[in-house]
Amino acid sequence: MKKFLLLAVVTVLGFANVTAQEIKFGAKGGLNFATISGDNTNGIDAVTSFNIGVLSEIPISDKFSFQPELMYSGQGYSFNDNTIALSYLNVPLMGKYYVTKGLSLEAGPQIGFLLAAKNEKTDVKDSFNTVDFGVNFGLGYKLDNGLNFGVRYNLGLTDINNLEGYSAKNKNGVFQLSVGYFFF
Repeated sequence: MKKFLLLAVVTVLGFANVTAQEIKFGAKGGLNFATISGDNTNGIDAVTSFNIGVLSEIPISDKFSFQPELMYSGQGYSFNDNTIALSYLNVPLMGKYYVTKGLSLEAGPQIGFLLAAKNEKTDVKDSFNTVDFGVNFGLGYKLDNGLNFGVRYNLGLTDINNLEGYSAKNKNGVFQLSVGYFFF
């Protein structure tokens, strides 16, 4: 995992062939509306949590940019007034296409590392897989002053369960709203 985090930091810092003046660095945060899909999900409700992290935007052309991010993401689900709170360190690698000045369509893969899993106050991390792959789709709007807004959906691609003898397959699903700021 240390090698992957080092790779993620190097990616966020940019590519060698792009000048530092073109790369933008920033931070963002917002709300998550998370749940799971798959087997045995009748009666499952969404939970509300938050996301926060850092990002970089690396222009490739006038219309395309690459936006790697390093984000904390609160996820999970609720059933019968019992909440499963999942905490991830996510690394989305977003491609951005600017439809018009400021407005972008975004899509890209994501890898998430499970930091914690709690059922109320009990640690249930061993019941969940430690790595979660997904794909993101969204819209973004960036103002000239660096302020930016985003709406995104993360579609989980891997089974999150890690219980021996439990055959149900479940995947994360997270709708995110965020506000960010590019510092330079």
